[in-house]
Amino acid sequence: QVQLVESGGGLVQPGGSLRLSCVASGRIFSINAMGWYRQAAGKERVLVAAITSGGTTNYEDSVKGRFTISRDNAKNTVYLQMNSLKPEDTAVYSCSMGIYSGIKYPSTFANYWGQGTQVTVSS
Repeated sequence: QVQLVESGGGLVQPGGSLRLSCVASGRIFSINAMGWYRQAAGKERVLVAAITSGGTTNYEDSVKGRFTISRDNAKNTVYLQMNSLKPEDTAVYSCSMGIYSGIKYPSTFANYWGQGTQVTVSS
């Protein structure tokens, strides 16, 4: 069983910063791509940022230059540093990872999701 747990959300004023973390635990052999998604009220979930196992990153246009995704493979963790936050960044943020389960060898592959963490940008 694999679980993803997010932390770091909260209320911040416009122009402020937050750092989200997402830790994977369980029978993990290796992790491929990691990503952060967000879903604002009444809108569809969208990909905000992603990072491959090799460290290549891509970002949704509205967050380029403000958000930074990074990963720590030794800790099975992905981070999202969010700077210069705007009210329109308000949403539930969820992490996702493509994970090979197993101990000595990879047995199965699946995409796993965290439970989501609320980010509210408001004065």
